[in-house]
Amino acid sequence: MEIQFQTRGQGARRWLTFGMIAIGTLSLVVGLIFAGVSVSFLTDAKRVRGTVVALDWREDHDGGSRRTRADNSPAAYPVVEFTPADGTPRKFRDSSGSNPPAYEVGEQVEVLYRPDAPEDARIKGFLSLWLLPLIFGGVGLVFTGIGTGIALVTRRRS
Repeated sequence: MEIQFQTRGQGARRWLTFGMIAIGTLSLVVGLIFAGVSVSFLTDAKRVRGTVVALDWREDHDGGSRRTRADNSPAAYPVVEFTPADGTPRKFRDSSGSNPPAYEVGEQVEVLYRPDAPEDARIKGFLSLWLLPLIFGGVGLVFTGIGTGIALVTRRRS
């Protein structure tokens, strides 16, 4: 009986190790893809000054796709107006919201946009460019590290 129990434990540990490393690797790949998208955007982007014209307060945090804050308070997403090289004024809502607001109405910000698609614009800021790569990369490193640690400890014991 004791041998069967140890065998089941080793099998479960192997699956746990494989799962942790697989999830970690997948998260790392997704993080690298998001980082590549940000680098590609920065390579092609033109810079222009813009003005925060409004704060869009949202309680749903983009339809619930992001984790809800513990206090469930709304976040302010800056709405920015800018004029690209074609001379047509444009507005966009930044993808990063916060509470308290990171920007004030009337504040001047640097806007990055693609010349061939000015509707694809972002405020030049760390969060709007690097938040997703850091989240997925961090989760990937943690899961891969734990899975590798379990594999090394299991290997030393056997």
